[in-house]
Amino acid sequence: MGSMGRIWPAALLLMFVGLQHSSCFWVINVMFPPPIKPTIPNNSTPPLVIVPGNLGNRLEAKIDKPTLVHWLCFKKTPHWFPLWIDLNMFMPVGVDCWIDNIRLVYNRTTRRSSNSPGVQVRVPGFGETYTIEFLDNNKLAGYFHTMVEHLVSVGYSRNGTIRGAPYDWRVAPNENEEYLVKLRELVEDMYKQYQKPVYLLGHSMGCHYVLYFLNQQPQAWKDRFIKGFISLGAPWGGAVKALRVMASGNNDGIPMLSNVKIREEQRMITTNPWMLPFDEFWPKEHVLVSTPTANYTTQDYERFFTDINFENGWHMWLDTKNLTGDLHPPGVEVWCMYGVGLPTPVTYIYDEGFPNADPVDFVYADGDDTVDSFSTSLCKRWIGKQSKPVHVTEFQGLMHLDMVYHEKVLNLIQYILEGKSETPSEIDVRVSQTRNLLQ
Repeated sequence: MGSMGRIWPAALLLMFVGLQHSSCFWVINVMFPPPIKPTIPNNSTPPLVIVPGNLGNRLEAKIDKPTLVHWLCFKKTPHWFPLWIDLNMFMPVGVDCWIDNIRLVYNRTTRRSSNSPGVQVRVPGFGETYTIEFLDNNKLAGYFHTMVEHLVSVGYSRNGTIRGAPYDWRVAPNENEEYLVKLRELVEDMYKQYQKPVYLLGHSMGCHYVLYFLNQQPQAWKDRFIKGFISLGAPWGGAVKALRVMASGNNDGIPMLSNVKIREEQRMITTNPWMLPFDEFWPKEHVLVSTPTANYTTQDYERFFTDINFENGWHMWLDTKNLTGDLHPPGVEVWCMYGVGLPTPVTYIYDEGFPNADPVDFVYADGDDTVDSFSTSLCKRWIGKQSKPVHVTEFQGLMHLDMVYHEKVLNLIQYILEGKSETPSEIDVRVSQTRNLLQ
């Protein structure tokens, strides 16, 4: 929807304060980024490109729709308006308008997705950082802002030596060919401008985008233009949470949106089936979803999609499962960082209300509260399988979203960008958190 009414900033602030803290994978919770500590500027900074995770950058839309889902929705807008995050989506009627505007229409014959009829969608700010620093114009929904501020404080320049590479996160890279071309051109332009190879940094699903991109490039190109790949909280083996998202929905603590309602949007993007647990790596006997009538493993995806009445999901998965499903080494130096030590669901248990009711119980394993460490640690498979080094750092007690702004992560990223390759295998963030609580 367009600018349907204006929500007072005070009301927005109250709404955001009421959200539960949940380091989500698909719906990024609103937060006010913590302050950074200024350090001595460094004028020899190597260039860096940041690729955000799912829902990790702004989208804009312009509409001229043939039909409306509600008479209060705008039918036509003369200008581009915020689609993600559109704060009006939190209003009772607004969510229906928003879902109809952001949804994709999947075609089983062409194996391609298209926008909702009468809707144009674009990704603003490619090559800039504002679209990944804050996800809304009011600067209430912070994402990479703290990291960018930290890097600026040590000599980086916004839209100069540090750039953002936002994309249409609704679709997997097999439908995002233009983005991959633009990303390659951005890397080459930064290399030419600064006469140094470029670091790529990804968070969450953005790491899979980076991996796919690197696997499409010749080794000679990577040797010349890429200095290294920093991955934060990557679900290398997929994420169990994707099954809950598509089965019963997950609002990640946003009280104005029901799980079943947000499920309408979550079933319409191809990146959710792409992120299902990879069948090549997960134990075939591991039950991902349990119901009174069936248990579903990685071998039961077709039946799962049929039982939740979302058969397009099966075809989306077939289209995307081989994009990064074999975890082919990226062919560049890698710094793989992820959180551990937190209970993370690896099985969702439903009662007779499946799939239109929330899970009634969970089976937990180690992880970052969103992605289990079995998945995030699969980057270790690259050690010895490529000529370039692979460094792995586990952050004890660090949540999934906290990877992008925790001080210890930012300091380690700075350390890497300063040319110091060797990193610790484990960092415990719980000590500093305890100290903060006692202060």
